[in-house]
Amino acid sequence: MAENQNLPLSIPPAPVHEEFRDAAAAVDRLKELFTAATTFLRTHFEATLSGTPAQARYRAYYPEIRITTTTFAQVDSRLSFGHVAEPGTYAATITRPDLFENYLRQQIELLVTNHDVPVSIGPSTTPMPVHFAVVGDHELNVPQEGVLDFPLRDIFDVPDLSTTNDDIVNGTGFMFDDGAASLAPFTAQRIDYSLARLSHYTATAPEHFQNHVLFTNYQFYVEEFEGYARKMLADPNSGYTEFVGTGNVAITRADQVMDVPAKLPQMPSYHLKRADGGGITLVNIGVGPSNAKTATDHIAVLRPHAWLMVGHCAGLRNSQSLGDFVLAHAYLREDKVLDDDLPVWVPVPALAEIQIALEQAVADVTQLEGYELKRIMRTGTVATVDNRNWELREVSGPVQRLSQSRAIALDMESATIAANGYRFRVPYGTLLCVSDKPLHGELKLPGMASEFYRSQVARHLQIGISAMERLRGMPLERIHSRKLRSFEETAFL
Repeated sequence: MAENQNLPLSIPPAPVHEEFRDAAAAVDRLKELFTAATTFLRTHFEATLSGTPAQARYRAYYPEIRITTTTFAQVDSRLSFGHVAEPGTYAATITRPDLFENYLRQQIELLVTNHDVPVSIGPSTTPMPVHFAVVGDHELNVPQEGVLDFPLRDIFDVPDLSTTNDDIVNGTGFMFDDGAASLAPFTAQRIDYSLARLSHYTATAPEHFQNHVLFTNYQFYVEEFEGYARKMLADPNSGYTEFVGTGNVAITRADQVMDVPAKLPQMPSYHLKRADGGGITLVNIGVGPSNAKTATDHIAVLRPHAWLMVGHCAGLRNSQSLGDFVLAHAYLREDKVLDDDLPVWVPVPALAEIQIALEQAVADVTQLEGYELKRIMRTGTVATVDNRNWELREVSGPVQRLSQSRAIALDMESATIAANGYRFRVPYGTLLCVSDKPLHGELKLPGMASEFYRSQVARHLQIGISAMERLRGMPLERIHSRKLRSFEETAFL
């Protein structure tokens, strides 16, 4: 990164690295270092905005966690995380330790226990961009380039793509400058970038996102979700404490009015919260693989325990009826948006724990089981395409591919969400509802759609919620399958 050579470099006092075996104390130290760095940058940035001439180039560094082990760990072979693959030095730059406190405590505790060595906490060598240091301070905003009377990057560090990319999760090779391998799937700058994008696209703060995320492609599900949330808030034994909607509008009682903004963001999100973060978030990603990729790219940094797609699809089999359910066991990827990150030859496996939770939820809600369940639900391949109006072209080629793949349903989001779940090591699943059958002349027309929505949306959403509540009761080590982990994997989940 080019620097202004005419100004001296000013950094906050650099504390030495300290070793910790107590995870809570280690996280407290991370919070101290992070607060010191952001306070330093905010103070000097505010001064420059007020017209005080810069006397130096101001820089602060993200804190980091570092561990060195000289032996192979003897750990439970069933565990997919919490340990490094081989002896060496590993590091992770850390941001927002307040937001990730529970996650960091859990990961550090597993490392210390499994390797019987302390973690080292101290400043990293990765500069913190001023844009991310002032996030959350509503009185400070970073103006666009050209607005200030001085080049911002002459005085402060700005986001650096070399530490914001996905080399770690894509498995294309990432090492810190000193040769340390990565402890975590994302760098601090990558996380900060996604936290900012989440606020922009969903109009809710990252703090509200819960560990279980439902994606849908229709607004009707949002209305049903709010209705369910109000029922839960009216039940003192539900465990749910708050419902948050667009614009961070929150209610804690069923009879409260949600005064949400009239203008919705690109991907409105709604959060039925629990005190431990184990609630449910619903994101209306709209239609198309681009939105599906955007949402999952950024939600992944929050390390959710699972995400599921509960949307509508085209049924491809004559035996299906409008309103039937489709449980995806495999995916035909023709969405194209992830081909550079995860080649199409990479299989995206079904995850047993997710599949079982979804199938049991369907049985619970519909009161059907066994062979009778086959009347309203099929399992098989879901095809995801990037052209909503594929039927308007000559269809013999696409239909042949769909038949050869044994696909039973087609949509524009599911394979993208599943593939990004696989890529980011987030457990994933898909349960769709048949809303039209284009190959059999049953198109989605206004009259049919309204009747279909009235009868099916509530039941479909309830199945997704029920599946998430089942998953919430499972230990993390069961949900986070070893199928999602590569040869050389990060220790952090």
